[in-house]
Order: sequence, then C-alpha cells, then structure tokens
Amino acid sequence: MEKKIKVFDSTLRDGTQAEEISYSVEDKWKIARALDRLGIDYIEAGNPSSNPKDLKFFRDITKYKLKHARLTAFGSTRKTMKTSRNS
Repeated sequence: MEKKIKVFDSTLRDGTQAEEISYSVEDKWKIARALDRLGIDYIEAGNPSSNPKDLKFFRDITKYKLKHARLTAFGSTRKTMKTSRNS
C-alpha cells in the first residue's frame, strides 16, 4: 500500500511571529505562490479576522490561482468566557 505524506506549512502565520518580521501583503502572495510551486499541500496563511493585512491577503489571494496548495486559515475554536477576579 502506497502512502502519501501531506505537508502543512505555517510560514505565513508562525513564521511572522518572530521579532522584526513583518511581511507585506505582496510578500505573503509571493511566499504563498513559492510554497505552491514547491508542492506544499496546505498553507496556513494567518487569521483573516486578526488584522487588516491578513484580511486583505485572504480577500485578494483569489487573484492568484494556486496549482497545488490549499489555503487554510487560523482561527479560534471556542468562545472565550469572561471571568471575574472577585469570585
């Protein structure tokens, strides 16, 4: 039985959290297209609701047809509950 390994890349999310790293939207498009050409299966491209730059990236990435990769978005999985410190 042949098994295929799927590759998940988080450069556009985790890779942008280092000090002094700030990709422009155009940088993110270039990186996404390069990862696609490398044959990456899934590209985690950030959280579209976290900032205007990520929102623009997700909105405008449809201009570029990726041949292989599928974009994924990071997001919260549950609602945060407010707690009182005085309880």
